[in-house]
Amino acid sequence: MAKPDNLYELPQNLPVPVDDGATNHLLGLQVPAISLMSTAGIFVDLASLAGRSVVYCYPLTGRPDLDNIPQGWNQIAGARGCTPQSCAFRDRYQELKTLGVKCFGLSGQSTEYQQEAVKRLHLPFELLSDLELAFTKSLKLPTFELDSRTFIKRLTLILSSGRIEKVFYPVFPPDRNAEEVIDWLSHNPQKNDA
Repeated sequence: MAKPDNLYELPQNLPVPVDDGATNHLLGLQVPAISLMSTAGIFVDLASLAGRSVVYCYPLTGRPDLDNIPQGWNQIAGARGCTPQSCAFRDRYQELKTLGVKCFGLSGQSTEYQQEAVKRLHLPFELLSDLELAFTKSLKLPTFELDSRTFIKRLTLILSSGRIEKVFYPVFPPDRNAEEVIDWLSHNPQKNDA
């Protein structure tokens, strides 16, 4: 494991991810009825939520107190930037609420690990743990392998009553994703029948 540099900033010259078509099948799909543990200590079933929800999926949140970033992480296109992405959604959270949208982050990390990130980053929304990758596998979300571990590639879903209405993929730079999501939501108001 490499000692992380500043987790709150994106290093210069990160490789830019390309759209490999790995999310082309998602638009219009109903998400699976899978209960995911949230950092609030409750189970959340994204399929059962009424209205609009934003779910940003990310590979791994680093921790300043741990050497938990795998060697070569910055060289993997799209891997780096989970903390700046989460902070951007935190900073734009009131705008999402004004738009009537629920917000969640989702990763394959444990709830306990995610709870540290929620506390340290002062996130006003819940993170969801897909530790067994059941949600990820059910939707065939894109993943990558490193050090014998599977990570979810960075993507963002906008759900309308559990159905995938919009997919942002690839997401780069990650710290601009919240702005892109809010812009899309502002130009695509929720239909009354959703």
